[in-house]
Amino acid sequence: MTQGTFTTYVQVALGGATGSVLRFWLGSVIGHKAGAPFWGTLFVNVTGCFLIGLLGNLRENGPAEFDRYFLMVGVLGGYTTFSTFSLQTLELLQKGSAPLALANIALSLVLCLLGVWLGHALGAQWKS
Repeated sequence: MTQGTFTTYVQVALGGATGSVLRFWLGSVIGHKAGAPFWGTLFVNVTGCFLIGLLGNLRENGPAEFDRYFLMVGVLGGYTTFSTFSLQTLELLQKGSAPLALANIALSLVLCLLGVWLGHALGAQWKS
């Protein structure tokens, strides 16, 4: 791994702060409206996967430095959250909601992979 410049660290830090605030806000709003916090987390993770697939494909020789560090590492790194997904799934299991926990696992895996694929496909279309 190469050592980044000061500008690189600033891009990652500002992007991470932006992504974390977006995750908190969207996750809270959607989780509240849907009636359970895991719906907000699922939404955030699926849209984050879509966006990283899209950004990853838009550049022929890899993303530009700003796109890579600010958007992909920073914003999307702060935006998506596997640890929250895992904790919420465990809490569902502990409450005796095994079917809902399994649905959360399956939906997260399938929809996030689909999000990356769709983002990648859209990026390929935009390039051509």
